[in-house]
Amino acid sequence: MDSQYEIVYHQLEEQHWWFKGRRDMTFRLVQQLNLPPEAAILEVGCSGGPLLLALRAVGFQQLTGIDISEKGIALAKTRGLTNVSVMDGARLDFPDQSFDLLIASDVLEHIQDEQQALREWSRVLRPGGCAIIFVPAYQQLWSQHDVANHHFRRYTKATLRHALIQQNLQVNRLSYWNLSLFFPTYFVRISQRLIRGQRPLSSTGTGDLHYLPRFLNHFLVRLLQSENALLGRLNFPVGVSVFALAQKS
Repeated sequence: MDSQYEIVYHQLEEQHWWFKGRRDMTFRLVQQLNLPPEAAILEVGCSGGPLLLALRAVGFQQLTGIDISEKGIALAKTRGLTNVSVMDGARLDFPDQSFDLLIASDVLEHIQDEQQALREWSRVLRPGGCAIIFVPAYQQLWSQHDVANHHFRRYTKATLRHALIQQNLQVNRLSYWNLSLFFPTYFVRISQRLIRGQRPLSSTGTGDLHYLPRFLNHFLVRLLQSENALLGRLNFPVGVSVFALAQKS
């Protein structure tokens, strides 16, 4: 991630509609697992720790967070999270079978060797342990945002499933996420591509995360929360992101 963009990222992650909506969905998926309070949970890419704080608030006691960002981990520590550290998500410094749950939200697309990362994630899960994984969807949506965030790829349900089963992770749930904004986003990306023509994307450009007026940010949070409630009963056919709930055999 570009260093200047990283500063904006950490400033926005507490209240920005995208982060709040995704955390809400992740939290719902965790609740559906009915884990005991003593379950060992690892968040890969914990950033400043807002999800870990939410999990701690409902009683989870064994929480671990890692991130490749020194700024993110420093911020997490100022928020009272002690069991967090700077670590490469594809090279975990934990013993085998250490965790009951692994959460990785928008991490896998940042790692060039996808299978190395998934091999490590599977290794540190206990037998029967679960992984909740979010990734950006559809290569057709590739944009300046992906370049600014140093992404290597975007996914479909099929490509995410294929990546997971190669590491003996059984896919129990697979769905797209953020349906409402898929078609507007697709239209914007196609328009940007037509306007840009053959010019390459800038390696120094910015991403899509920006401050919004409070009322608009609140509306988008509510929109995603409503979608998340629907996802408790069905899967979406398309979306801006795709998520999987996988289990180690």
